[in-house]
Parts: sequence; C-alpha cells; structure tokens
Amino acid sequence: MKTIDWTRDELVAYILLFAAHSDFKEDNHERNVIISKVDMDTFQEIHDEFDKDNDYQGIQKIMTSLRQHNYDREDVEILLNDIKTLFFSDGDYNINERIMLKSLERLFKTL
Repeated sequence: MKTIDWTRDELVAYILLFAAHSDFKEDNHERNVIISKVDMDTFQEIHDEFDKDNDYQGIQKIMTSLRQHNYDREDVEILLNDIKTLFFSDGDYNINERIMLKSLERLFKTL
C-alpha cells in the first residue's frame, strides 16, 4: 500500500474508531474517549475518512501507518491500553469487543 499521510494523532483516532465499531455502533462514551486523545478537528476529519473505508482498507491503512511511524512494543502497549479504556467506557465489554481486542493484539504483533 502507498504511504499514509497521517499524523500520530490521526492514526490513534482511526484505530480507536476502528475498534469502537467492533460492535457496529459508536456511542457517546466511546466518542468522548477518542476526543480526549485527539482534538475535535482531527476526530471529524478522520471520522469522515473512516466512514468511506471498508474493514480491509482500514486494516491496511492502520498497519501501513503504524510502520511509517515506527511503532515499537511500548507504543503498541499504550495503544492497546487506550483501546481497553475505550471498550470499558460504556460499561459493556461485550464479546465483539473482546474479539476485536484479541485480533488487534495479534495483528500488532506482526510489526
């Protein structure tokens, strides 16, 4: 895939949006967690892009951008903790979110 021209904040916003949609909805609690990590303009810009992508495109963009930003194990652990915070924000850590977390953990190990 070609290079992705995202900042680290844009990458974090995209990953958190991707994770938030694991249960096919994005509630206000999850949205607030994402906005606490990035500014509103970044959130809206990335949300618009996210809405246009399918899952395959999203995963490709995430992995390409993680490599471009040279994410290491420590960076990945911080990101996974942010994802866990997102999942627990609405008080319902459901099976889809559990599966998404495990899938992202496995995917990020390939870095």
